[in-house]
Amino acid sequence: MRDGRRANFLELFFDLVLVFALAGVVSRVAPDLSADSVAKRWAGLLYILVLVLPIMWLWTTTAHITSRFDPRRPVVQAMVLLTALGVVFMASALPYAFFERGYAFAVPYVVLQVGRPLVLNTLVRDRAQRSLNTRSALWFTVSAVPWLAGVLVGDWNRVGLWALAITIDLLAARSAWPVPGMSRTLDSAWEPTKTHHLADRYEQLLLIALGESVLSLGISYTDTPVSLATTLALVVGFATTVLLWRIYYYRAGQVLPEAVDSAGDQVRAGRNTGRAHMLMVLGIVLVAVGYEIVLAHPGGHVRPAWLVAILGGPIIFVVGRIVLERVVFNRLARRRLVGIATLAAAALPLIFTTPLIVAIGALAILLGMALADARQAWGRPPEDAAPAGVHS
Repeated sequence: MRDGRRANFLELFFDLVLVFALAGVVSRVAPDLSADSVAKRWAGLLYILVLVLPIMWLWTTTAHITSRFDPRRPVVQAMVLLTALGVVFMASALPYAFFERGYAFAVPYVVLQVGRPLVLNTLVRDRAQRSLNTRSALWFTVSAVPWLAGVLVGDWNRVGLWALAITIDLLAARSAWPVPGMSRTLDSAWEPTKTHHLADRYEQLLLIALGESVLSLGISYTDTPVSLATTLALVVGFATTVLLWRIYYYRAGQVLPEAVDSAGDQVRAGRNTGRAHMLMVLGIVLVAVGYEIVLAHPGGHVRPAWLVAILGGPIIFVVGRIVLERVVFNRLARRRLVGIATLAAAALPLIFTTPLIVAIGALAILLGMALADARQAWGRPPEDAAPAGVHS
């Protein structure tokens, strides 16, 4: 029997902490993109990866834990709450992450990622799960070396070490945390009885990221002198967020749980679902950073790094949406590729305009993509999921 369990209140509470963390990344990076130094502006874009990916990986591993184990168990509840507290510490350290309080970002991450698998081993008797937990703890211990070494240095050395650390974490997970002499028997959270719950969690993740985008936009507008340009920037930013929501949910986002549930290879479909959402969240965060720039400098001269944020955010989002469409419908929509090409091609003429005009251009292209979706669906019944290797 399929498990139709939805996210419980504890999981939703953890998601609220994620809003705080993602908003902290946006407020941390936006001033760097507004700096006079060219190097600092480009560094700000790199900071997004180094700061967002660990937070997102903590969310992902937590979602997998609450899918594998009953979140009503006191030990699991304590683990989720301690993870939420760790994310709060990490988010509070974001303004100083690269030059002062790096320990408050790295240490909670390391303690949680190394400690939780060891605690979980006390809850299970299944050999495959115990092996998976042990292997993941060993690999998180390996990545702990550059994480903690980064605390002892500063500036670019810290950025480089942390970038290496999160790369180790993601690549090790992609390879199922291989350890010589230990079985790599696959034990995935995307097992048949859990697909609905985990797919729902990823849908909620997108809502959280979009909510963070609106939150950052509203706070920035509140702190900015009101003018016609800034008000128009607010409207354009909000409309862009609405279009991202529309492009995601119609129609792949609506039927994602059913698609993963019926896929021939649910583990592969689940992994691709995770990658798709990771890309889309990165794109949404980049969009939010871009609108911080638009609100602060609506009529200024466009800097290349600003162009990457304002146009690159939607591009990364659409790339993730393409991956999701392959999971749900096993196809590659040409209109998505056309949208990406149009966003990239628009960079050349738009660099000679203003940030507000660039934002309006991105909005127009996303609107065209949404209208193309509506045109294809016009007069037809809602499309059902059709993943690769559908179970009969």
